[in-house]
Amino acid sequence: MSRDAYGPAVSLPGDPPGGRRAALVWGVGVAVYFVAVIFRTSLGVAGLDAADRFGVNASALSTFSILQLLVYAGMQIPVGLMVDRLGTKKVLTFGVLLFTLGQLGFALSPSYGMALASRALLGCGDAMTFISVLRLGSRWFPARRGPLVAQLAGLVGMAGNLVSTIVLSRLLHGVGWTAAFAGSSAAGVLVLVLLLLFLKDHPEGHEPAPAPRAGAAFVRRQIAESWREPGTRLGLWVHFTTQFPAMVFLLLWGMPFLVEAQGLDRGTAGELLTLVVLSNMVVGLVYGQVIARHHAARTPLALGTIAVTALLWATTLVYPGDRAPMWLLITLCTVLGACGPASMIGFDFARPANPPERQGTASGIVNMGGFVASMTTLFAVGVLLDATGDDYRIAFSSVFVLEALGVVQILRLGARTARRERERLVASRVEAVHVPA
Repeated sequence: MSRDAYGPAVSLPGDPPGGRRAALVWGVGVAVYFVAVIFRTSLGVAGLDAADRFGVNASALSTFSILQLLVYAGMQIPVGLMVDRLGTKKVLTFGVLLFTLGQLGFALSPSYGMALASRALLGCGDAMTFISVLRLGSRWFPARRGPLVAQLAGLVGMAGNLVSTIVLSRLLHGVGWTAAFAGSSAAGVLVLVLLLLFLKDHPEGHEPAPAPRAGAAFVRRQIAESWREPGTRLGLWVHFTTQFPAMVFLLLWGMPFLVEAQGLDRGTAGELLTLVVLSNMVVGLVYGQVIARHHAARTPLALGTIAVTALLWATTLVYPGDRAPMWLLITLCTVLGACGPASMIGFDFARPANPPERQGTASGIVNMGGFVASMTTLFAVGVLLDATGDDYRIAFSSVFVLEALGVVQILRLGARTARRERERLVASRVEAVHVPA
């Protein structure tokens, strides 16, 4: 099996063939992720309804989002180990069952406590989807297609966010809480059927090596060997530094910032949040194509996105007067749309650094980065808003602290990762020369 992902000209022995069958199988996995994102973001359109239904204040309401992220981040390494040990199909099946039960439970919850437990269950199932889809892509497509396949998966996830924003919000206000959430859970049943009927872990002739006996030693070895690779650690810090500004904005603090600090009405603020999602989808396609053709563009794209994001945030926060002009807010939201695609670059560092049997574990480590940063910033912004009397300029300045930390780590690990990748590329080409025809 190829460990290389260095450019379109490289095709190594053992690479999966790709093709229509691969697209079909991968499409089923992506459909599962699409539904998971709809369920994950469904609370974003139901926040006010949830506050009325359960009789809670804003702090208690924000606990839904923080708990869901906490469960998601905490599950990443365990899920990566499960994927490496059990395979994609089993883990995705378990994930679908959990997030569907969580969505249905949220629909029927009579109390805040039960609703909170349902969101935790949903977050646990959701955590099993993206890593599984990444591994599915690496098993079915040639390594050179890895960056584009990963970006396409992220794009489909953002489409799920749009469906939640546009369709589920209308259902919620049309048919009511219980019917909207319970009805949406039927999508989970549909993708479960597709998954059981059509999904396979790998194409014929590309079976992975037999998994070692499970146990504490296996777990320690998988984590230690993945972490030892500088590409895994670089991937984590790229994901950490790029993802969280948009995640925090979309998940919780964007709407209050635009309405309370910038004086916009909810409709206009909602359109700006939608702009972030649409920009994400467009930029994802561009980044995927660029990295697939020019693998050396990974670090410049990641650092460039971080720099432009920081510049736009700083300009917005220090703009003279009480409010930033609309053109600046539009530019900020457009740039925030690049954060998601930039975070996917982290997986493009971890993928070539780890063999197939460690891909799930390595992806789990990388995927923790952005969600840990998001939880930290969600909490920091809330604390600073309370401490400063809702001064959003001070509260959102916490973004720069995490970005600075991440940039230092990216620069520290970049040269080491590049050196290891060059060594692997030379070794793989030597191996290719000696493979019999």
